[in-house]
Amino acid sequence: MLIINSHVHIPLHEIELTAMRAQGAGGQNVNKVSSAIHLRFDIHKSSLSEFCKSRLLALDEKRISSDGVLIIKAQRHRTQEQNRADALERFKEIVVGAIKIVKNRHATKPTYGSKQKRMDGKTIRATIKTARAKIILD
Repeated sequence: MLIINSHVHIPLHEIELTAMRAQGAGGQNVNKVSSAIHLRFDIHKSSLSEFCKSRLLALDEKRISSDGVLIIKAQRHRTQEQNRADALERFKEIVVGAIKIVKNRHATKPTYGSKQKRMDGKTIRATIKTARAKIILD
């Protein structure tokens, strides 16, 4: 069971993890060891609530295919176990980001006291600057 938060849990049998060979330069083991992990998660067939499914599908995410399958390829690390943990962590971050509800910001006005304080400061600066001015006698 993959625990996303206190309300959302995903059974591990819904997440398909496949080992594959990593791309790029690597040395002697690169052509022999399957250290990269390919994670596939079918959003439509999952046990998530309809709210979570709709939020995930509404994401502007290139890793979600048109079929509604989230695909993550993890190959940052040298071992399969580290890449598996990395893939699951990245999957968890995507789901948490999708189901997080952002509160609307309400614009506020400055208080009367803060306006008064700002104006008093301006007055003090103005008197200091006028005191520096040269006195011209005719």
